[in-house]
Amino acid sequence: MLNYIWAFMILVGILTAAFTGNLETVSNSILDSARDAIDLLIVMAGVISMWNGFLAIAEDSGLTRQLTKRMQPLMRFFFPGIPDEHPANSYICANFIANFLGLGWACTPTGIEAMKSLKALELERGHSGTIASDEMCTFLILNISSLQLIPINMIAYRTQYGSPAPLSVVGPALLATSVTTLAAVILCRLMVAINNKA
Repeated sequence: MLNYIWAFMILVGILTAAFTGNLETVSNSILDSARDAIDLLIVMAGVISMWNGFLAIAEDSGLTRQLTKRMQPLMRFFFPGIPDEHPANSYICANFIANFLGLGWACTPTGIEAMKSLKALELERGHSGTIASDEMCTFLILNISSLQLIPINMIAYRTQYGSPAPLSVVGPALLATSVTTLAAVILCRLMVAINNKA
């Protein structure tokens, strides 16, 4: 459906430009946008490669395991039903760490693996696995709220487009994501409490 909407908007834009005599401007804009997209792709490829390298080093050096252990009190608070040694813990922690560093693209694989592990846990408990568990819902809402200390992607975009102070977004991003995460925590605790009473 979205493809049809985008195609319709592009077609309307081109037809409007043709009827108003601005077709050359549209052509130039398309070429400029394509060039900007390639430039941004190169910048983001460098950023992603660097952080993937850091994450691989953290995994190989055991830093990820250490951070997972340090995060156990937090994990027990949010996910009291997950056993301490369950694989879902490490996937959830890796997802939280990637979110914390503003690496939204790195959260997807760990998030998928976390959900698969949580589904496996539901099957181990004897449930069907077709209905999202409290842990799944809690993880999803915390992942979406995504507390960020360093919004790497935003800093890279601002640098690419010539911002005189690309790091000035750090404070507002931390404040905004802190508020959303706090709201997510309150909502999760409230819904789990209501669900357990029902």
